[in-house]
Amino acid sequence: MQNYNSKFKSDLRGRCYKFSLDIINLTNSLPNKRSAWVITDQLIRSATSIGANLVEAKASSSRLEFKKFYEISLKSANETRYWLDLLRDANLTSVDSVSGLLSELNELTSMLASGVLKLKNRKF
Repeated sequence: MQNYNSKFKSDLRGRCYKFSLDIINLTNSLPNKRSAWVITDQLIRSATSIGANLVEAKASSSRLEFKKFYEISLKSANETRYWLDLLRDANLTSVDSVSGLLSELNELTSMLASGVLKLKNRKF
């Protein structure tokens, strides 16, 4: 089990996929209000974009394109934080519902930012 956990900790794409599923589960529990619909739409788009762009990066045709997809993933992660904060602060969900997601998002963002910095410093 410990080997699985350490492997999962470093599996960025796998963690992004699970994060997307967790976001979908959260949004399915939100109230049936117009404001929640709008935020939900944006939140699902940005959260799922994080992992989708990492998958695209793997299929990129150049290192420059690879770096660009990582940068887009990082931007999507930052946008996702905005929508989660908005959901919480608008009282559309509980603080507890969002806190675990924000914690995971912080870790994903750190991993992405580290990857982008390494890619920017690498000579192509």
